[in-house]
Amino acid sequence: MFFASDNWAGVHPDISANLTRHAAGIATAYGDGDLDRAVYKRFNEIFEREVAVFFVATGTAANALSMASLNRIGGVAFCHAEAHMNVDEFGAAGFYTGGARMSPVPGPLGRINPQALDGAIKRYSRDLVPAGQPMAVTITQATEVGTVYTVDDIKAIAEVARRHKLPLHMDGARFANAVAATDISPAEMTWKSGVDIISFGGTKNGCWMADTVVVLNPDVARDLRLLRQRAGQTFSKARFISAQFEAYFADDLWLRMARHANAMAARLAATIEDAPAGRLAWLPQANEVFAILDRTKAEKMQGAGAKFYEWGLPQSFDGHLGDNEAIYRFVASFATTAEEVDHLGRMIA
Repeated sequence: MFFASDNWAGVHPDISANLTRHAAGIATAYGDGDLDRAVYKRFNEIFEREVAVFFVATGTAANALSMASLNRIGGVAFCHAEAHMNVDEFGAAGFYTGGARMSPVPGPLGRINPQALDGAIKRYSRDLVPAGQPMAVTITQATEVGTVYTVDDIKAIAEVARRHKLPLHMDGARFANAVAATDISPAEMTWKSGVDIISFGGTKNGCWMADTVVVLNPDVARDLRLLRQRAGQTFSKARFISAQFEAYFADDLWLRMARHANAMAARLAATIEDAPAGRLAWLPQANEVFAILDRTKAEKMQGAGAKFYEWGLPQSFDGHLGDNEAIYRFVASFATTAEEVDHLGRMIA
């Protein structure tokens, strides 16, 4: 029973088969082959406009290079206090930008509060140059605690960013899960709501290794191609990333996998709600479930083979933890089965 992370899941058979199909023969290297160009066109269709697509090795690389492309001297990027970029990427954004900093902003359950964002940006007055220069705002969709920004949420943050003349980046490592959860189009969730650039992830959702920076606004990130080259993130055999995305988008496989993961998370959440020995920390909106369990019970479950992690207390958590209780995260993936969920549910109950 593997609920530790969607990164633990394998690869969808259609994606694996497509890699094998493209393994033989000759193709132009460095992202300039026929398959690459077809996939770039598919991204245009997904986002309903012409976009620039840059394959990278990991989501961390996508985030860090996005920040590098938006950087200013003494740059400061504003993110949620618990954003992956702020707490889980080992300072990659600072490394790739040559010293830019992340400025954490509070907000309920993983989502930036627009008023708090406005106040955080205003602290960097033009009269206080040594404090740093605001350079970007970044949001995570879906968030680190399994919640989702609505279109209105995104527009409110984009309005603050525009008022301060800052580009808006989206960390979309679980973007597919957010789209599947809301039935909002990728275009509506991004550039139509004010997002300029997105780290578009496929690795957590059934790919081998497929992460991408998608530039939605041609007025930003103009040096990204050069920055990616310098960072060693330009693939010579890019067709093997393109092969993954070709299968990923075919017949909406990417959304079907995300809907399944979300459904398995909802199934688990319903089981936890009915269990006398556990309770939900908050309602899940995508493919992550956070439950409050007795530590002794959680350790017993882990000893019996259930894989999941204890999670730190979010800033805005307004629930109650008993003396021996903690919050635990359970992540469903495209490969999670109903039988696994039900087995885990029986263990909790």
